[in-house]
Amino acid sequence: MKSCLIVDDSRVVRMVAKKILQELGFETSEAEDGRKAMEACQKAMPDVILLDWNMPVMNGIEFLRELRAAPGGDGPKVVFCTTENDLAHIMEAMGSGADEYIMKPFDAEIIESKFSQVGIL
Repeated sequence: MKSCLIVDDSRVVRMVAKKILQELGFETSEAEDGRKAMEACQKAMPDVILLDWNMPVMNGIEFLRELRAAPGGDGPKVVFCTTENDLAHIMEAMGSGADEYIMKPFDAEIIESKFSQVGIL
């Protein structure tokens, strides 16, 4: 079973994403900020990470840069899931190692489509 780490400071967003991903057959884990997400990745690297941008402690872009520099950090597919929709943010995310970008709000169809595009479904 493929694993997905859901990283978002919103409990509601994590809950909705978890439900969708479990229905798609993923084993899920959660983190509410980038620091906790890094700790989770150091214990067990997931197959894919659904990543928010704006979070306390360590934001999504800081987490992504640290992840990609870590041993094994080039493995997981990273899909940003955020309200930041301007081209500068999208380019920064992709340039920092993100594989795809989803705008909030999202639904099961959007997640399934993007995960398919990055080859995780």
